Amino acid sequence: MEQFKGSCHCGAITFTYTGEAITRGLRCNCSLCSRKGAMMSAEMIPETNLQIEADDADIGLYQFGNKTAKHYFCRNCGIYTHHETARKAGHYRVNLGCVDGVDTFSLEADLFDGAHLL
Repeated sequence: MEQFKGSCHCGAITFTYTGEAITRGLRCNCSLCSRKGAMMSAEMIPETNLQIEADDADIGLYQFGNKTAKHYFCRNCGIYTHHETARKAGHYRVNLGCVDGVDTFSLEADLFDGAHLL
């Protein structure tokens, strides 16, 4: 297990998490993810392994469809940082583009068919 750090663009939201080495990413084809174009962590991160630091005023929440998944973003710079998954409550994925030292353009990605969950 490794420890990773990351943040939104302006630094108002920072996070650390413990997880497996990052060797792949995950892209989702749902209407939200296809528009934001982020690459998510392939690994689901248990809530106990993820620490988010942000003032309540800086972190926004967006939900759609059946409102099970919770998509978090920075209210200052607009960057999506992480989300609680719809399929497994208490588990998260992070935006790999926000993780320090990760080049998402060099990672292969698996496709998650989120378009057919709703």
